Amino acid sequence: MTSIKNITLEAADPIAAEQFYTAAFGLGDRVLLRASEAPTTGFRAFTMSITVSQPADVNALVDAAVEAGATSLKPVAKSFWGYGGVVQAPDGAIWKIATSAKKDSGPATRKIDDIVLLMGVADVAASKRFYVDHGLTVAKSFGRKYVEFATGSSPVKLALYGRKALAKDAGVASPDGTGSHRLVIGSDAAPFTDPDGFAWETASEIAAL
Repeated sequence: MTSIKNITLEAADPIAAEQFYTAAFGLGDRVLLRASEAPTTGFRAFTMSITVSQPADVNALVDAAVEAGATSLKPVAKSFWGYGGVVQAPDGAIWKIATSAKKDSGPATRKIDDIVLLMGVADVAASKRFYVDHGLTVAKSFGRKYVEFATGSSPVKLALYGRKALAKDAGVASPDGTGSHRLVIGSDAAPFTDPDGFAWETASEIAAL
């Protein structure tokens, strides 16, 4: 089974990006950074989701992100599914912080339970077939709307969503975008690029950069 080892975000100023992520989320080596001047405009067709155990942790992480320089795309609020908010980091990456809980069970700890990479794709069913052919196993699938893969002990989970639906969920005005995703997925598989232009590299190659 193909396993994700890490995610690399590309930024024009990786030093500033690292300072932001350390102050906002404290992600450690689950999300790496490297320099890139690759042209990119509009929605990059992915979001990073952080799940936590209670609303207090959502508030703490969103507040820390905004204080460190993030822009609020969706203020924190209750929803049918729980409680959450969306911010955009200074490097352009969009982060959703959420919990399925609607009440606090204690003081905020800022502990991150899971990180999920949600990729917005043109055709969920076609991308699902592509990834199954490349060694990933489907854990959950809801027709042509959403697919979640079984990533075992990987530090980052992976899911597919329709591009327009993901943009709406993220609070982005338009799903349109051009150029680089500014994202590279590190795995134990050979390098490849998916139908929507998302690049995969072997984790050892990324770590050496």
